[in-house]
Amino acid sequence: MRTSSKPDRIVQEVAAAIENGLLKPGTRLASIRVAARDHELSKNTVAEAYDRLVASGLLEARRGAGYFVAGLPSRPPPRRQEVVEALSLVSLLREQTDQHYRLRPGEGRPPPSWMEESELARNLALAGRRQHRGEAHAYGSSWGYGPLREQLALALTERSIACAPDQLLLTQGANHALDLVIRQMVAPGDRVLVDDPGYYPLFAKLRLAKAEVIGIRRNQDGPDLEDLRARLSQGKVRAFFTQSLAHNPTGGTLSAQVAHGVVALAEQHGLLLVEDDAFADLLPATRPRLASIGGLGRVLYVGTFSKTLSASLRVGFLAGGVAAVQALNDLKLLTIVSTSQYAERLVARLIEDGHYLRHLRRLRRRVETATTEALRNLAEAGLPLSRPSDGGFYLWAELPHGMSEAALCRMAAAESIFLAPGAVFSPGTTARPAALRLNVAHASDPHFLRFLRKAVLEARS
Repeated sequence: MRTSSKPDRIVQEVAAAIENGLLKPGTRLASIRVAARDHELSKNTVAEAYDRLVASGLLEARRGAGYFVAGLPSRPPPRRQEVVEALSLVSLLREQTDQHYRLRPGEGRPPPSWMEESELARNLALAGRRQHRGEAHAYGSSWGYGPLREQLALALTERSIACAPDQLLLTQGANHALDLVIRQMVAPGDRVLVDDPGYYPLFAKLRLAKAEVIGIRRNQDGPDLEDLRARLSQGKVRAFFTQSLAHNPTGGTLSAQVAHGVVALAEQHGLLLVEDDAFADLLPATRPRLASIGGLGRVLYVGTFSKTLSASLRVGFLAGGVAAVQALNDLKLLTIVSTSQYAERLVARLIEDGHYLRHLRRLRRRVETATTEALRNLAEAGLPLSRPSDGGFYLWAELPHGMSEAALCRMAAAESIFLAPGAVFSPGTTARPAALRLNVAHASDPHFLRFLRKAVLEARS
């Protein structure tokens, strides 16, 4: 039997004290620094335990004040039926922003403390104060803040993607970049390809554009080349939208062999490739990418700081051929005029001063530790999974035979556990095993693990 980890023990001790009435609602816990000193533990260990207690609803984090024992409501607030079931694109996306659940293993982002308690937060205010007076409040260029574009062009060069600053347009995150591409380049009735399973907000955008959305089977090493070849042989296809590294939702990463195969088929069929690389900054620059193999003439390359820095900043970019990016900039100008100079200058300053790099090092360590612990705990709960080849946030958990993901999500919702069912990540009705997307940051919560262990045992009995 496995010995409990240090965060496990803190969670169990605090939970027991709350349940036994030793810690009353509203009681302030010792700060992370003080608790780490008193118990002779690392601050990371205490922070992780507090994160879990917040996720379970036992603690409440108050910005600038600390951690407090949460009050226990007499009954949960009412939820709309689509939120309870969390089985549609809109309901899953809404739950990412308007949060109703205490436990969030289906969450798409890392916990705020992974960002706020790093040295990054200590420099946000400083970076903001360094803005040139007045400049951050103007519209600025529709292309985005010039020095940040230069920094990004250099970063792409390190990834073996030849890119000049005039091939790079700043956006309000990756979703805005994808929206611009779809508006500009996808007409009603166009056949477009997506990963299956894949990034569910993209499916909704394409359907709004009245495109015919076709899924390409996604393996751990990238798109299934035979499936892609077969689809391309069935008629003209406008574009293939795909995520290469630390794939959302499967956690898989594109292999060099598959990457070359995808680019070869795109060249053969005149296919536009749109590559979403949301987790690039967490991964080695040497990983194979479609844009590094096919170049920005064949590939539109999308990136963002939302997954690694802050979802609230809404800073992303897209890179491509000069003419394509110019047309996308014109569309950006017509739709939103420009992006936030304030946010872009802040990001540029954090990069320039080295704060972002140090933050990424800490974030990588947290992801690695959380992944190791999640895999061990899920296996003990009856759900053994393989470790993804790269360090993203997601695990793709295929459920035991006979277990219904829809029923599981409903049972979880009744216990205020937010799950992300596999059906939402599929663009069609192709038969596939029941599955869940799990966020490694939340997958080791004790309450979730108890729920999962019970559900797996019942399914197998």
